[in-house]
Amino acid sequence: MKASTVLRKLREGSLVNCFKVNLTDPRVAEIVSLVGFDCVWVDMEHIGQDWSAIAAQVWATKTQNTDIMIRVSRGSYSDYVRPLELDATGIIVPHIMGLQDAREVVQYTRFHPLGRRPVDGGNGDGLYTMMNFDEYIEQSNREKFVVLQIEDPEPLAELEAIADLPGYDMLFFGPADFSQGIGALGKWDDPRIMEARRTVVDTALKYGKFAGTVGTPENIRDLQSMGYQFVSMGADVIGLAQYCKKVLAAYPK
Repeated sequence: MKASTVLRKLREGSLVNCFKVNLTDPRVAEIVSLVGFDCVWVDMEHIGQDWSAIAAQVWATKTQNTDIMIRVSRGSYSDYVRPLELDATGIIVPHIMGLQDAREVVQYTRFHPLGRRPVDGGNGDGLYTMMNFDEYIEQSNREKFVVLQIEDPEPLAELEAIADLPGYDMLFFGPADFSQGIGALGKWDDPRIMEARRTVVDTALKYGKFAGTVGTPENIRDLQSMGYQFVSMGADVIGLAQYCKKVLAAYPK
């Protein structure tokens, strides 16, 4: 099983870079991987792509030994497990609303003794049954990363208990939906957003978890100094739109 670059760098204390891909053509994920990013973030919460598109993007990133993180849609345990069985390196589960939510994610995505993930081994992550069963179980629990997204004010009341829960790797702060949850949609300078961002990273580190968030070129050093080791910055649609605007503007009026 592929060793996770993200987990290796996190465990070494290094900063992990990540780039979000909205377009479903696997060549986009391949280009981002060729550039040299540690991780490609692919989305199923907001983007209507089918499992064949996810499989193609997994293969595209694997050609360059790049990690791929799938943000799953909220649903049954199968929605969480399928990306892992397609050999995605990790998943991020949006809108964790409390301790029970977090417990269910661990239960669904980790094998014994951490959870009760359904056992197969006949897909890409298990080398289509060609991987030793015991090694498959052990390596899945060690090399596949699970991220819980904190992007609402409600889970802050149980954040310490969530952070103390074994079986997952990272708390990820999402400022956009959090701003909506506090009634300050898009007001990025609201002090409650900064307070929550600090609370998430401080609590994660207190209980031995890693912390991730989204960032910009302007604030990435501040995020790193807070203790965030995983920062997703940029997206394919942003880059394409800005490039198209630049080219169009170059035409004589």
